[in-house]
Amino acid sequence: MSLDPKFAEVRQHTITTLSGANGAGLSCACPRCGQGRLFAGFLTLQPRCERCGLDISFADSGDGPAVFIMFLAGAIVVGAALVTEILFQPPYWVHAALWLPLIALVTLGRLRPMKGLMIALQYHHKAAESRFGQGLEQGLEQGFDQGLDQEQEEP
Repeated sequence: MSLDPKFAEVRQHTITTLSGANGAGLSCACPRCGQGRLFAGFLTLQPRCERCGLDISFADSGDGPAVFIMFLAGAIVVGAALVTEILFQPPYWVHAALWLPLIALVTLGRLRPMKGLMIALQYHHKAAESRFGQGLEQGLEQGFDQGLDQEQEEP
């Protein structure tokens, strides 16, 4: 497969540092060139980078970004709600008016950059799906075969 000439110039500017990968991820840009858009929708990924042609189908951030955001949002909102309750003891409708918009802001506003960061870190560290168990059976079979060979040679 030959590289499209329009991608050749961008390939020279590949991100190689961890800080560059972090910056590209947080800005929701391509993890390889840092210039193309990573998302087609709110959380829908582009099939490939329009600048460097990187196939983004490798990316699977799973629930990681949502979990990190929930922990962060929970600490911020619960801490602020407790302090407000202890100091001012407002009625419940004031709590709802204060904390529901804050929850939406802290969770939805941070979810896209966190997903971009996770994808950029996957690309930077060349992370792939675990292949646990695939080589294990072959290794056991080879070890078992070698053990049989040794037993047969000893007598």
